[in-house]
Amino acid sequence: MYRTQLLVEFVAIVAVICLFSTVIIGRSRLSILAEEFRPRSREFAPYFGVLLVVLALNSVLRDSAQEVSRIIGLNITNTIYSIEGEFVAVVQSFETEALTTYFSAVYMYGYAFLLVFPLLAYAALSERETLKRLVGAYSFNYFIGLILYIIFMAYGPRNFNDVVFTNLLYQTDAQYQMITTEVNDPANVFPSLHTSLSATVAIFAYKTREEYPYWLAIATVLAVSVIISTMYLGIHWATDVVFGIVLAGVCVYLADRYIGED
Repeated sequence: MYRTQLLVEFVAIVAVICLFSTVIIGRSRLSILAEEFRPRSREFAPYFGVLLVVLALNSVLRDSAQEVSRIIGLNITNTIYSIEGEFVAVVQSFETEALTTYFSAVYMYGYAFLLVFPLLAYAALSERETLKRLVGAYSFNYFIGLILYIIFMAYGPRNFNDVVFTNLLYQTDAQYQMITTEVNDPANVFPSLHTSLSATVAIFAYKTREEYPYWLAIATVLAVSVIISTMYLGIHWATDVVFGIVLAGVCVYLADRYIGED
């Protein structure tokens, strides 16, 4: 019951942030979107349908996929540590109460806003391809991520060595754990989907900089902050981040390549 309440509060906060951010979209675009909501919804429905199927697949297979990964997957945690050593600990050495509060909020609320808001913003554009490709890129990220999580098993810094690396997220607010445990597994760190999806949004923000110049600045700051937060909070290795950025580029390419104009 308490967990449900936390999830409702989380969704409400993100919704409020999105509501205030509609000023970026503009009244005229929102008015046209309201008038054409039904036909646009029908056009976008197949793409959102695929995304929902991929998300449902991730949700259903998450536990079983990790069991399979523990049996047949390659445990690369030690390999990652041997490559980068205590780089994450160096990032965490800049710890301050203000930074921890900021990066925790960005990791939780900023990330959710970063993913949700462009769906509304691009739905309001006169051309339809951008939203179709963004949703397609999301689907590619989650699907490829699931495959990689089965092939590679890796524990994040906070789970690998809690003496060298600090779990700053839960130290800030233990309630965050009740939300993150709904979607995260301690062995699901390679690559970082927080990084890949944030970078994906930033790339699309750059592609639509003429339509939404302010969104480019906001999305870039948030994406960079989310990426840094994954290491600062002890959740991901730098290696996870690097491959997350690569994954973002691959998914944007696939979306541009295969989700084109009719």
